[in-house]
Amino acid sequence: MNVSLTPALEEMIQNKVKTGLYTSTSEVVREALRLLEEKDRINLIKLEALRKDIQVGIDQINRGEVLDGKEVFRRIREKSKKPSRRS
Repeated sequence: MNVSLTPALEEMIQNKVKTGLYTSTSEVVREALRLLEEKDRINLIKLEALRKDIQVGIDQINRGEVLDGKEVFRRIREKSKKPSRRS
């Protein structure tokens, strides 16, 4: 497999090897790919959590557990008029 890299990426890889933390450019690339795979897994987990949260909201709407916008803003204005308990 041949991979074309920008000069900046090549320099970054070479610098990683120069630190001694990695023994070869291949090792740096393999580590980068492992990290990319981990990032993809984390993003998938976050996406699934978001989908679940959205479904909770959809289920609440379907059960009629919602307020219209005017009511929401009325409650916000009402709360903002009350004195704060912080002192």
